[in-house]
Amino acid sequence: QVLLVESGGGLVQPGGSLRLSCTASRNIFSINGINWYRQAPGKERELIGTITIGGTTTYADSVKGRFSISRDNARKTAYLQMNSLKPEDTAVYYCNANVLLNPGWTPTWYWGQGTQVTVSS
Repeated sequence: QVLLVESGGGLVQPGGSLRLSCTASRNIFSINGINWYRQAPGKERELIGTITIGGTTTYADSVKGRFSISRDNARKTAYLQMNSLKPEDTAVYYCNANVLLNPGWTPTWYWGQGTQVTVSS
């Protein structure tokens, strides 16, 4: 059963914006760190940004200044705001989160199923 679900992908023109969401598909206790990755055809999966439970973010140089990660802990949801999109941003985007299913359990890393982002005119 898929635990994390991404949404918000699609086709956008160069220079446009998209906002991706990553949320749990069922009830969980909390989410710790969250990573966003992307994988373009024929390329390795690339870490593009992270956000801690406290909201501290880091970004890959390839997206710094254009992409922004945020989170809503009450909604157990993370967001990836992508601005000034370029054709080279075309990829499947994945969230990867450290999830605590129940209090007292060991947090576990989960992947979402991915959402396609295509930047093209």
